[in-house]
Amino acid sequence: MLLIQTNAIADALNSSEWVFPIAECFHITAFAWSIGMIAAVDYRLLGFGIQHSKPSEVLRDTAPWTLLGLAVVLLSGPLLFLSDARMYLHNPSFVFKMYALAAAILFNYTIHRKIAQSDASSQGVRTVVAVVSLLLWVSVVFGGLFIAFA
Repeated sequence: MLLIQTNAIADALNSSEWVFPIAECFHITAFAWSIGMIAAVDYRLLGFGIQHSKPSEVLRDTAPWTLLGLAVVLLSGPLLFLSDARMYLHNPSFVFKMYALAAAILFNYTIHRKIAQSDASSQGVRTVVAVVSLLLWVSVVFGGLFIAFA
């Protein structure tokens, strides 16, 4: 039954000139949105960006928007994957992207969140957390970009 549904999704995505590109536009836009929200917190942790707010306030204000963007990414991504699952599974850039995405999400909702919520964290700790966060998310982006070239 699942194989039939998977084939139906793949057929829908691959049989139209517009369905896959539209799904990909939603995926990329939501991803850019989420990373932008996370980067706003990272820049504040680094001492840049929204100077009139504490990192905890920036996190509080951006958290629902980050989650909304990630929800769209996590819904649209599997649809794109189903368009050619075999190709994606054998693509080292896609595999790298998935590991980087898992690490970035895990880091974002554990260490990053804890440090951003704590206004008492030292600037050194904030800097390390922000840099690691930015590097993880940039890794996800590069993994996605290089899927086409692997």
